[in-house]
Amino acid sequence: MNRRSSNRMEPSHIPTTPSQAPTAAGLEPFEHVVAEHGRTVLRVCRAILGPHEAEDAWSETFLAALRAYPELDPSTNVQAWLVTIAKRKAIDQRRAAARNPVPVNSLPDQPGGAGIPDSPDGQLWKAVGALPRKQREAIAYHYLAGMPYIEVAGLLGNSESAARRAAADGMKNLRSSYQGARDDE
Repeated sequence: MNRRSSNRMEPSHIPTTPSQAPTAAGLEPFEHVVAEHGRTVLRVCRAILGPHEAEDAWSETFLAALRAYPELDPSTNVQAWLVTIAKRKAIDQRRAAARNPVPVNSLPDQPGGAGIPDSPDGQLWKAVGALPRKQREAIAYHYLAGMPYIEVAGLLGNSESAARRAAADGMKNLRSSYQGARDDE
């Protein structure tokens, strides 16, 4: 399928050989940005929303980023910018889901482990999903996106030490609640 003719970019279509030519504004081509940061943004979306809602947030993140990219200051930390957009898209998606009616006469689908990186059974994502929001987001931003704690603090709206504490508490909670962590020891 030709990526240029597709109306929707999906994580399975992350380009692997982007153009190396810089754009007129001094920014690298957007295709290269998607190739470089697409997997990180998807991991953050999965950590915040779960595996099934993450792809929609990923798509919305890059659509919004594509619209704003030509105006982006070349000195901007692109990864932090994308993670910020992903966080806001995840919040929007949660708010929209909260407004949708919930069917009561049918059982919900059981989540599967397909497409979740490094987790064949999905138990890790359940444990991450059970964490308090700030702990879950601190882990996602620092450990999955590789962001320094000072940038994590900005996204969480707290201090660097509070971001460190949230990530440390989240990891401690994961180690105590996730069965796979005990199996590896």
